[in-house]
Amino acid sequence: MSALRVRLLRARESFWFLPALLGIVAIVLAQLLITLDRRLDGTDFGAWGFLFYRVGASGSRDILGAIGGSMLAVAATSFSITISVLATASSTYGPRLVRNFMSDRGNQFVLGIFGSTFLYALMVLRSIRSESNDGISFVPDIAVNVAVLLAVLDVAVLVYFIHHIANSIQVSTLSARVRGELVAVVDSLYPETSPDNAVAARSVPSPSAVVLAQSSGFVVGVDEQALVSAARAGDCVIELRIGPGDHLIVGEPIAIKSGDVDSDVDEAVRGALNLGDTRTPNQDIQFAVQQLTEMAVRAMSPSTNDPYTARNALAELAVGLVPLSTRPTPLLGRVDGEGNYRATLTRPTVTELVDQVFDAMRHYGLGNPLAVTAAAELGQRIGTATVHSEIRVAVLRQLAALNRAYGDSDNDPIDIESGRTRIVAATTAITAQR
Repeated sequence: MSALRVRLLRARESFWFLPALLGIVAIVLAQLLITLDRRLDGTDFGAWGFLFYRVGASGSRDILGAIGGSMLAVAATSFSITISVLATASSTYGPRLVRNFMSDRGNQFVLGIFGSTFLYALMVLRSIRSESNDGISFVPDIAVNVAVLLAVLDVAVLVYFIHHIANSIQVSTLSARVRGELVAVVDSLYPETSPDNAVAARSVPSPSAVVLAQSSGFVVGVDEQALVSAARAGDCVIELRIGPGDHLIVGEPIAIKSGDVDSDVDEAVRGALNLGDTRTPNQDIQFAVQQLTEMAVRAMSPSTNDPYTARNALAELAVGLVPLSTRPTPLLGRVDGEGNYRATLTRPTVTELVDQVFDAMRHYGLGNPLAVTAAAELGQRIGTATVHSEIRVAVLRQLAALNRAYGDSDNDPIDIESGRTRIVAATTAITAQR
């Protein structure tokens, strides 16, 4: 992922980007319409004149003042509602899911259209002149009529916002959005067909040198092409030791490279890594899995006690993990245009992702029979679908650990017997696939 794309993604997830863009558009539109009004001042539109209401300078000021003041109040109210929803989502589903609301185009558009209408009305209002001031009168009738149309549009936008914010807080909507991010990162990092320059990973030939980090933060993306170009420029082989989601501090090793130390190559390797203050699911599949796992874990907390949400989150995890378990093992080596081996990447294995989910369920979900059953169903789905023996072994190991832990729990004996029966059924179905 290039640095430019990372910046664009960060801008997209920023709450200010679309509102700022709409505000600029509103100011430009106001100036253009005012200029048009000046050119057409005094023009008789004939039969089309009924489209424009001419209310004079005083009436136009009143209309624009009412529109601007009401839109600013509505924008403030909408912002307050959004902050309330963010607080609720943070406490219920986890603070890392707040970014889904921040990057939501609907929320950005609503606040942007309200704010831009206010700016438009303000810019048009300042252009109105009456004869009592300096003997020159000017009323931008076209711009005033457009302001009225924008106010009508804002009423529709307000209705949409109420529907959208109520829908976005629902568990199904939120989990579906996170599931979409998981599916996207699975398709990006574990494609069914390997890239043309992908080969099996190789070791870095001796002698080798270590590339150290010069800044701190989370790795949010790796520009593979830039890494290959850096290795080609230095005529060396680079092996990354970190990947998206890892946290770096100054002085930690990020890669090793063959050959003598070359500061230009080191700087190019650092430039191929995009660092940020927070993790994102764009290239970080562990974070994408973690979001749904955290949703399931928080739903099982005593303060929430909602095992149905946990079951829904585990079902959404299956949408990403089951296809992933059928994909070929990714080739982590990269060659340049001439076929020379240049770079070795790093990817989390599917077994690591499976362990991440089931370890959390075993530690936090034993008190919820529905969650245990859902975990067994997830294990069966992955274990029966996968074509890799190591993934099947990992699922069986996790199901066995879950069976032992659930048998030792303090749940009702009937629930324990039912849960263990479901776990055994999942284990039997997976074993039969061997």
